[in-house]
Amino acid sequence: MADHSITGKTVLIAGGGKNLGGLLATDLAERGAKAIVVHYNSPESAAETERTVAAIKAVGAKGLALQADLTSAAAMEKLFADAKTAMGSIDVAVNTVGKVLKKPMVEISEAEFDTMNAVNSKTAFFFLKEAGKHVSDNGKVCTLVTSLLGAFTPFYSSYAGTKAPVEHYTRAAAKEFGECGISVTAIGPGPMDTPFFYPAESSDAQAYHKSAAALSGFTKTGLTDIADIVPWLRFLVTDGWWMTGQTILVNGGYTTM
Repeated sequence: MADHSITGKTVLIAGGGKNLGGLLATDLAERGAKAIVVHYNSPESAAETERTVAAIKAVGAKGLALQADLTSAAAMEKLFADAKTAMGSIDVAVNTVGKVLKKPMVEISEAEFDTMNAVNSKTAFFFLKEAGKHVSDNGKVCTLVTSLLGAFTPFYSSYAGTKAPVEHYTRAAAKEFGECGISVTAIGPGPMDTPFFYPAESSDAQAYHKSAAALSGFTKTGLTDIADIVPWLRFLVTDGWWMTGQTILVNGGYTTM
């Protein structure tokens, strides 16, 4: 019987320097992961990423920060290769990378669409490809998507639309990697209380999102709290391994599938 606990495992988290990825990194370290490789995108995130790595090391795990723009296949190949060289193996791979654009479809430029597609869809595809090549047998892979995949709403065409392919990438990868005992899932939070949310939304839209979930009245802001997503991610990459090829929405009743 394969060991599906996090104890002694090596984890790679794309976008793991701060916010949800950072909290997941420290959570898994505290629960017994042997090593956490934390990817971050821009030099501006370096200081916060180093604080995350310090928190990982403070609980006795190995920690490593790697910087890269993952919108090229070559950069993704290097990330996985460097992580594996440094730590010896990759047992769990989680991709939290994403970019939001809220804009009427008729106003979205080709350059904006190409950027959204590169960050949300292309990055996810090549993350799964490299995970399939490098993650150990009986490993776990999870990608962050969005609860807007279950919504009927304007202005998020390029965001939800470029996250939508990840559902099929997840199904295909689950079928292809299953013979190695690797589970592959995707998780779609509702609007999260992070610095990424507020610049994209007007005050009226913020108020709507803060009241739209069935359980909004029981959270600090009404939005999805990253602390409520981490247990789901942890479950999917440990005891929840039997769920594979699935996208689940975790949003307090903001949308349903």
